[in-house]
Amino acid sequence: MSEPSFEDLLKQFDQTHPQSGAGEAAVGDKVRGVLVSIGEEFAFVDLGGKSEGRIEVSVLKDAEGNLKSAVGDTIETHVTGKDEDSGMLLLGSQHGHRYHGIEEVEGAYRQGLPVQGQVSAAVKGGVEVQVAGVRAFCPASQVDIRFIDDLSELVGQRLDFRITKFEGGRRPNLVLSRKVLLEEEQRQRAEETRAQLHEGAVLSGVVSSLKDYGAFVDIGGLEGMIHISQLAFGHVKHPSEILSVGQPVEVSVLRIEPPTGPKSREKIALSIRALARDPWQEAASNFPVGQRVSGTVSRLQPFGAFIELAPGIDGLVHISELGAGRRVNHPSEVLNVGDPVEATVLGVDSERRRISLSLDETKGIDPGAQTPAVMPGTPAAEAPEKTMGSFGALLQESLKKGQS
Repeated sequence: MSEPSFEDLLKQFDQTHPQSGAGEAAVGDKVRGVLVSIGEEFAFVDLGGKSEGRIEVSVLKDAEGNLKSAVGDTIETHVTGKDEDSGMLLLGSQHGHRYHGIEEVEGAYRQGLPVQGQVSAAVKGGVEVQVAGVRAFCPASQVDIRFIDDLSELVGQRLDFRITKFEGGRRPNLVLSRKVLLEEEQRQRAEETRAQLHEGAVLSGVVSSLKDYGAFVDIGGLEGMIHISQLAFGHVKHPSEILSVGQPVEVSVLRIEPPTGPKSREKIALSIRALARDPWQEAASNFPVGQRVSGTVSRLQPFGAFIELAPGIDGLVHISELGAGRRVNHPSEVLNVGDPVEATVLGVDSERRRISLSLDETKGIDPGAQTPAVMPGTPAAEAPEKTMGSFGALLQESLKKGQS
């Protein structure tokens, strides 16, 4: 194998040191450097070679005002300008800046920099935006990643846009897109999320939508789904009973299914229930055998009625325990879903998550007894030895006396 040429080595060096030997970065260029100091207002970044940049500390903070980076960390940012006095590069984020005059706006368009504008009106097909005193237009399809039904809600808001079309002249024509900036931000957050994404990971997210079968959650540029069965230990008829769109939540990652195609994304299954304490861990102590308990009929089956005793804890009243002595053909003859009831605990099987109940008030069991109750549907316990009734006992006693 031949030795690499000087040109190959230079190319490799330029790829690993993009700021070296390639001239000073221009406004709009994406740069990468190491934080060398952080002050109260500004931080300084070593961009390689002899280049150094200055960035506002506020850009390095999260929504709570905490620093996301420390001295020695490598960060990626953009060149937003140059200090005329010192010649130092001014760095910033992809958030839009306020520009003054059509010349500055055209410069932002040429360099692909975001601009800040105020939505002034909702018009046919989109919104009207004021950028540096110039009227611009943003199509409805480019306002957001998701469809916005009522664009008038945006009127008065100051938002970031990228200029996708610029025509100068006496009446400049500007077309904007906010969607492309949101998509770029989403891709960046998705990369950060994937770095910490694994089964069992606990992440913070925001509920993005609710469906009959579950809830979708934005976990940082990626969307996962919480199936309705993973929302809580108790019965949930619809996710809206416990969640709302925009609500912050903490979730656990159950599994990750890889993409099935080039345009598809990974499927991420999430759970809220996995982070909650399992109520069955304390079922035996909370519902001791022989105790009278209160609950609500949650559902009826031909073999009996299920009673919700606590969120995530259901007990079963077998059909043989519903009639208090009389025959019952179906639980609906005695109970309806939603009825409040009182029952006696006959048995608790925490491992199999089963509690057997009886509606017979006279069927109390001595809580001090050590013999567990027989669960309905399990083989019957061995019957005790039959004894004579009171008359037989008296007769036997008299015979013993006669023989003595």
